[in-house]
Amino acid sequence: MLYAMGYRYRLHQKDLPGKPDIVFGPAKRIIFIHGCFWHGHKCPKGRPPKSNKSFWNRKIDTNKIRDRKNIRKLKALGWRVLTVWQCELKDIAVARRRIVDFLD
Repeated sequence: MLYAMGYRYRLHQKDLPGKPDIVFGPAKRIIFIHGCFWHGHKCPKGRPPKSNKSFWNRKIDTNKIRDRKNIRKLKALGWRVLTVWQCELKDIAVARRRIVDFLD
């Protein structure tokens, strides 16, 4: 979608904190696409399993802490960061508008 809209970017740039999903280098913009389950989003897809709760709560809490730390580092380096959640991609028009607003 982004490429078709004329945007050029890099994927998973390893030299940046958190290995961001989408990097717009010259614009200093980064987009993370987070899975609701793995990153603890407060939506139906983000609910942890009912079995082995302590393991999953610990795992997801660790992911959330790591995400916040990486975003702080990126902002300190002068990057602007947008997180797009898996559940937000259901309505592609809304997701597109949100991304375009962020990039422009």
